[in-house]
Amino acid sequence: MTLTRPLAALSLVAASALVLAGCSSTSGAEANADGDAETTPFTFEYNTAGEDEEPAYEEVTVDVPLAPENVVIFDMASLDTWGALGGEVQGAPLDSVPDYLQGYLADDAINAGSLFEADLLEVEAAQPDLIIVGGRSAALYEDLSEIAPTVDLSSSGSFEDTLERNVTFLGEVLGAEDEAATALETLEAGIAEAREVTAGIGTGLSVMVSGDSVSALKPSEGDYSGRNLRGGIVYDVFGVEPVISDIEEATHGEPVSFEFLLETDPDYLFVTDRNAATGEEGAEAAEVVLDNEIVHETTAWQNDQIVYLDPMAWYIVFGGIDTTQIMIDDILSIGA
Repeated sequence: MTLTRPLAALSLVAASALVLAGCSSTSGAEANADGDAETTPFTFEYNTAGEDEEPAYEEVTVDVPLAPENVVIFDMASLDTWGALGGEVQGAPLDSVPDYLQGYLADDAINAGSLFEADLLEVEAAQPDLIIVGGRSAALYEDLSEIAPTVDLSSSGSFEDTLERNVTFLGEVLGAEDEAATALETLEAGIAEAREVTAGIGTGLSVMVSGDSVSALKPSEGDYSGRNLRGGIVYDVFGVEPVISDIEEATHGEPVSFEFLLETDPDYLFVTDRNAATGEEGAEAAEVVLDNEIVHETTAWQNDQIVYLDPMAWYIVFGGIDTTQIMIDDILSIGA
């Protein structure tokens, strides 16, 4: 299995990417002609295609104000990082902010809508200096950009590449470059420690429980779009050896049977409970779904090697500073 490069090894690559993307350092920030607050340019790829069309990306550059005081964030990973670096969030989809990130919201934070639909009137009335979208909320970019400078911090490559780009960029915007660098160093060390643990556990299978169905997740294999990025983190970032070489071919990308879990029989099962993450009404917890006679026969069950991952961190947020530490801790729990 090809090992993920450590974050430290990515620093020069990421730095180059930031320069090429126009994400300049604070020293390169510019004040506009009217003498307003300094800004720094940020360039990203925006998908201009419709929902049922093939993706069509257009390069967009936005002049982002430095040290903005009024920020509305729709992307939970960005909200995580913004708060972890000392920023306060004035608006967000409040119903989607997990408990462990609530402390990063201003006391009078507005409810900006949902991850998929913005309350444009509420956002406009708040007069934000900056709006941040990403992932599920990326489709909101066009409408929100008419209200205030808006950036899309969706995945731009591997988990580590995107994490480093976004933490570095948001650190620059906040004037917290040193804090951002320290956070990345800490997460790098944590990921390396977690990979040392997984190197000795044998094989693993990452699964998602949705409703009463179980889906086997696969390594991203260089395709970092959406579900592939999230589903592959156990393997790509934390070094777990997949129990079979081609999970996608074996499953055809469909939910799998409990018999599949027994036939492949990984040493460890890593479980993301989508039911818990989304609060699906009437859905049973993953522990209940997997508590059956067939799963009881697996090596993972018999050796108490089923790892239930934090559902908010692994399914909803994934990619922020605090959340990445939660993910590291989930993997480290194996060796506890």
